[in-house]
Amino acid sequence: MQTFKDLGLSEDILKSLGEIGFVSPTEIQSRSIPTLLENKPDFIGLASTGTGKTAAFGLPLLHFLDTSVNKVFALILAPTRELAQQIAKELETFGKYKKGLSIQVVYGGTPITTQIRDIKRNIPHILVATPGRLQDLIDRKAIKLDQIEFLVLDEADEMLNMGFQEDIDKILISTPDEKVIWLFSATMPPEIRRIVGTYMEKPFEVKVHSDSKTNENIDHKYIYVNRSDKEAALKRVLDYLTDFYGVVFCKTKMDTQELAEYLEHEGYRAEPLHGDMSQSQRDAVMAKFRNKTTSILVATDVAARGIDVDSLTHVVHYSLPENPEYYTHRSGRTARAGKKGTSLAIVTQQDIGRIRFFEKSIGVDIKHIKVPLQSQMYVKKLEKWTEKVLHTDTIELSDDLIEKAVETFESLTKNELIEKILALEFNKLYKKVEKDDLNVNFSNERRDNRYGERSGGSRDYGRDGGRDSGRDGRREYGRDGGRDGGRDGGRDSGRDSGRESSRDRGGDSPRRSGPANPHMDTFFINIGKIDNVHPGILIDILAGHSGLNKKQIGNIDIQKRHCLVEIDKKFSKKMDEGKILKYRGRKITIKKEGFNSNE
Repeated sequence: MQTFKDLGLSEDILKSLGEIGFVSPTEIQSRSIPTLLENKPDFIGLASTGTGKTAAFGLPLLHFLDTSVNKVFALILAPTRELAQQIAKELETFGKYKKGLSIQVVYGGTPITTQIRDIKRNIPHILVATPGRLQDLIDRKAIKLDQIEFLVLDEADEMLNMGFQEDIDKILISTPDEKVIWLFSATMPPEIRRIVGTYMEKPFEVKVHSDSKTNENIDHKYIYVNRSDKEAALKRVLDYLTDFYGVVFCKTKMDTQELAEYLEHEGYRAEPLHGDMSQSQRDAVMAKFRNKTTSILVATDVAARGIDVDSLTHVVHYSLPENPEYYTHRSGRTARAGKKGTSLAIVTQQDIGRIRFFEKSIGVDIKHIKVPLQSQMYVKKLEKWTEKVLHTDTIELSDDLIEKAVETFESLTKNELIEKILALEFNKLYKKVEKDDLNVNFSNERRDNRYGERSGGSRDYGRDGGRDSGRDGRREYGRDGGRDGGRDGGRDSGRDSGRESSRDRGGDSPRRSGPANPHMDTFFINIGKIDNVHPGILIDILAGHSGLNKKQIGNIDIQKRHCLVEIDKKFSKKMDEGKILKYRGRKITIKKEGFNSNE
């Protein structure tokens, strides 16, 4: 069995690793560290979260570090403050016996003046930073990076997904040409290949596939519902799983905030976790979640990075991720430390093909299960309540009180009394919903999807019989052509109107699909399906551009190369058509409707 001692690390590092129980390196560590120690090459490490990437680059950095020199020796960029903090903490642990070692971490959400003061007071040997905050420090000339020898890009794909491409380019340009670049990522999209081709010289590449054994304790399942029933289905699942302690994943920050607020309003112990929250807010949420004051964490993929909780029972994909790597990352949050866990996806007709694709790519069987019926929920609630009653300790009550109660209920039969007690308890515990069965049946008929798979698949997923009630492949909004106004008793359905609501019409005509709303102005935006845009992204862009909220945004129509977005006329003046915006490095143009249709 290979050990860390076999990799050629210095004695002070081996001593700290021994104290924390690190004996055998993971695959990414065993394949990376010897090469990095021997040659100091530009390096690409492709591996999933949880495979030990921090030690893979952190241990060689510490091995080479000369703490007698007062300069920033290495710069590590990470997408989120949580991950940046985690990296700094691990490096401090690994470098415990590195005399005079100084590590600082800088990120947004905290006063920049404090960070500037700390850097000037003690120049760090290793600086861990998020790109946006580091660029702010560079612009203020608060940090010098002209002598760094190593630059590490950790979770590079996430940084680009978050829109840090321009910042990363500026940072790479502002650092010495002779530096060594180590890039670690779970995926290798074109944007990362561009960075490799532009800034790296003949990089050595190591690719590590996730070890399937680490996921053998995860039970992969999905439920199949109409889009308008997703919230009801989630509530039904949470009610049925009385031991639920886990993370519910959404695509966008706005979706996360709204779903958490909705669940809290419905009586669940739920908290959001997303990038718009301050550090103190995040710390407070995580403290509640770790001590189980909160049992449901509603999070985005990015915000969930750095969460280290071993006892999660479930991961719920309220919105499916775009690729199998993210599905694996999410699912891997549960079933840790040898425990069992469940990954549950809430799937609509548009998602079936993606589930089949994930099964094929990851090599797991994602089983179709039924959403519990309302009648089953009452049985479950009854079991829980009666068990609680049977195990309730009695207290000393006066004979007069007991006799008074007996006298009051004397006219009722035993069954009548139980019926009244149950009615009282069930009114408190469970709100009646109109639909008993939230499940959608589907057949094995061919349905093409974006992954080129057949949504019926090769296995018999049609055993439930019947056709999908959303058979035409369009969104499950109100059948009058508007938004789902009847969802959950008239509750604002802005969330669904801003998510997965593009219509699959042919061509790329910029014409509207229906009569113009007299209370709305329509804006043209020059990004579309070919840019992998979905309504959640557009809403985030508009919120950042003009401070609009979801209630001020109407229909979103995503075409191949552009989008049409309705904005409430009262607020459409906020749309600054001259302001320069960028999405994944591409300039975004926003124009009020009336543009040349040939553009």
